[in-house]
Amino acid sequence: MNWDHWGPSEMTRKAQRPTPKQVAATRGLVVEDAATGFTGAVVRVEKSGGVHLVVLEGRKGVTRAFPLGLGFMIDGAAVNLVVPTEQRASRPARTASGSRVVAPRRAAVAKASRIWVEGIHDAELVEKIWGDDLRVEGIVVEPLHGIDDLAGAVQQFQPGPRRRLAVLLDHLVDGSKEQRIAAETMKSDGAQDNVLIVGHPYVDIWQAVKPEVIGIRAWPKIPRNEDWKTGMLARLGLPHQTAADIGLGWKKILSRVNSFKDLEPDLLGRVEHMIDFVTVHD
Repeated sequence: MNWDHWGPSEMTRKAQRPTPKQVAATRGLVVEDAATGFTGAVVRVEKSGGVHLVVLEGRKGVTRAFPLGLGFMIDGAAVNLVVPTEQRASRPARTASGSRVVAPRRAAVAKASRIWVEGIHDAELVEKIWGDDLRVEGIVVEPLHGIDDLAGAVQQFQPGPRRRLAVLLDHLVDGSKEQRIAAETMKSDGAQDNVLIVGHPYVDIWQAVKPEVIGIRAWPKIPRNEDWKTGMLARLGLPHQTAADIGLGWKKILSRVNSFKDLEPDLLGRVEHMIDFVTVHD
């Protein structure tokens, strides 16, 4: 080693270099990844493979994940991103649905009773907000992928006092196709006391997310002759040409939902009613 190269002045400068400031990766904080130059707002911090990752959302909704720690900059200054304090706690005081966490519990064995929702997006939203509660109760949520033969599906399910079924329908309003299907379904054998069908007034479950959560004043109105999801993404300025675009659009919306406070009351009360219905003690 050439010790002359490391003269006192150089060693002193190395020793005096400031340590990057620790900054909590809170949602909305805008940071730059020094290695790639990617700049975006913090969406969330998650753990994958034992490593904490910070997910940043840049221009046009593009998201990227980076290992938490050194290598980030804020206003040109190097920082050390760390897990927010609230995420360091061993367990939250409440679940995403607002229920109090009383003690760590394993998921219960799945019961015969079920909750049905219209599609995978509905199931993902229910899981994100009420998943902890449902696992404790042993209740499984299943997507229907169509309700035209709901009566037949209910008959095949064979509901009973210990095999209850709660169904959530989109756009269940007076005079709708959904209302007619619900009425016919409730005539099925065993349905009267053991099946509950509820619905929300929205064309799609997406609208149950409060518009301000995704940064808009109101959900755009889509003409009835236009595919709702495609039209919605187009008006939000997001890719909308393919099924993959639709799926990614929903993932973007769902990523902004963190608790029951991000959802409309019209959905909250109905889902809580469903859970109560299928968790009646035997």
